[in-house]
Amino acid sequence: MAFFERASPALKHILLQLYSADKPFAVEHHLHEFGSLQYHIQSYASEPHHAYLSVSTPLLSTGSSILCELPSSTMETVTRICPGVVEIVEPPRTGYQLTLKLNFAKIPRKKDAAKIITEIASVHTVILSSQLRELLKNVNDQEITQGTYKPIKLVYHQREPFYVVKQPEKLTAVFPIRIKEDSDVVIAKAFFQELVDVGSSGRFAKAPACYWSAIPPAELRGESMQDLSTNGGFVSFEIMARHVEGKKLEKTVWNLLNFNALVKYHVKCTKGFVQRRMRSRLDSLVEALQHTNMKEDEDEHIGKVKGRTRVKKVMRFMRCKVVMRRWNLKKQIKRIRSRIRIHGFGKFQRRWLKLPSFSSVMRYQKLEKY
Repeated sequence: MAFFERASPALKHILLQLYSADKPFAVEHHLHEFGSLQYHIQSYASEPHHAYLSVSTPLLSTGSSILCELPSSTMETVTRICPGVVEIVEPPRTGYQLTLKLNFAKIPRKKDAAKIITEIASVHTVILSSQLRELLKNVNDQEITQGTYKPIKLVYHQREPFYVVKQPEKLTAVFPIRIKEDSDVVIAKAFFQELVDVGSSGRFAKAPACYWSAIPPAELRGESMQDLSTNGGFVSFEIMARHVEGKKLEKTVWNLLNFNALVKYHVKCTKGFVQRRMRSRLDSLVEALQHTNMKEDEDEHIGKVKGRTRVKKVMRFMRCKVVMRRWNLKKQIKRIRSRIRIHGFGKFQRRWLKLPSFSSVMRYQKLEKY
């Protein structure tokens, strides 16, 4: 999923422009990105070294509770992105859940500036990773000690919930796949099978193990049928402790939250590739037919100019011969004209349908001339 960048490219570009500007200027931008994510960037000419960034994002929540505000633990995680550069403004801008005040004067004028601004532009992933971490911490540990692993239903997009099962040594993330068009299901299933085959190879032994099943896995027993009704099956990932160590946690969470988007992206790209190949193949066939027709028309024109009527007949005969060879009409005509052969009918015909031979009663004599 390397093409799904954790840092917003548009937000990063705007912040770099504000940071590298020689003269302060007032600017206001509204950004809308995938997943109902919104950014608002504003700077004032009276504050040359400051900019205000507001974020509105769908919050990660369980199936039973829906969050409307960021928890305090998430706010603390955001302040640790760049201490001294990022400051939380209370209350946030109307319509947004978080507003940050950025102090560009405390960003060093070196190569580290781009790295710091990239971290600020990835504030969305920091919020989501901290939310998932807190949700997993709040799981009742008694259920794990008793051996009953109850799945947690997580909702990031309302139509695409997924489940996380916390176990002593690993986490299992299960994605019910729902695809709108039936023709896309075939492409998606082929992609899942390829993903399972590649993940089981030795080259990707360190990656999370991937499994696909057409029926709900055993971990989801007891869940509602509405959540388990799918047409693309279920994809499961086994996440070990090494996959969530340090900075790997944010990347792992980001990949999990965008797995459904990756499936849709792959299906759309595959369909586009197939359609381009079909169009290019059709163009090559049309070009070949046009080239053949132009060559035949030139040959007919040469025959008329020379005044030879037999050349035109020969060209017509050659055209008929080319068509017979191209479409193999000779064999098809033979099949149509050939008799229907019935096994054993010849012996029956010789025995029972043989016509008797009759001798003529009247005899004729040749008259001689006198």
